[in-house]
Amino acid sequence: MTASKSELAYTVIKDKILSGAYSPGYRLVLSTLAGQLGVSVVPVREAIRRLEAESFITFERNVGATVAGIDPTEYLYTMQTLSIIEGAATALSAPLITQPDIDRAREVNARMRACLDDFDPVRFTALNLDFHSVLFESCPNPHILDLVHRGWNRLKALRQSTFTYVPGRARESVAEHEELLRLLESGAPAADVERAARAHRAATLDAYLAHNANDGVPSPY
Repeated sequence: MTASKSELAYTVIKDKILSGAYSPGYRLVLSTLAGQLGVSVVPVREAIRRLEAESFITFERNVGATVAGIDPTEYLYTMQTLSIIEGAATALSAPLITQPDIDRAREVNARMRACLDDFDPVRFTALNLDFHSVLFESCPNPHILDLVHRGWNRLKALRQSTFTYVPGRARESVAEHEELLRLLESGAPAADVERAARAHRAATLDAYLAHNANDGVPSPY
């Protein structure tokens, strides 16, 4: 039974981290979590260790377990890599994307646009993945597609949505999505699709780096 309770604790804590309920720096007190989950401290400790191994949590002396923050350098490398491989995956997918696919992506983008006035960065990010999944999941190269999935999973491990820090970027992102759909709908050359997809990802990275620079965070370059 310990394993199932540990899995429960792991799932609940991870979901709260990903949703932003437990923000970077939030202290995770094992006894409190155990009480909330109705389990002993043992499965909670096992869950915390697992989340630490996945870089969701860090241990600090005299503090204990806390939710890890975003590592600007790791974020930089992840976004740089994702811009390249996702751009390639989207370009390779382009000839295979159907009008129903484009219609589905446009519907997701409409929901993203509806989020802008009462902005929820976590929901916006989930919809963002839904949108891009339509564009890259038809990629016929399984190795490239695997790398794209790894990149998105790494972003999840970095937790907080970029749009939490640069909410103004969200409106630009929705407009760029529409431009990507226009290119796909018109049968634009694969090179143009790839260039637009890479520029879209790079613009989000640039916005985040500019935010950090303005806040006095040292550049990872």
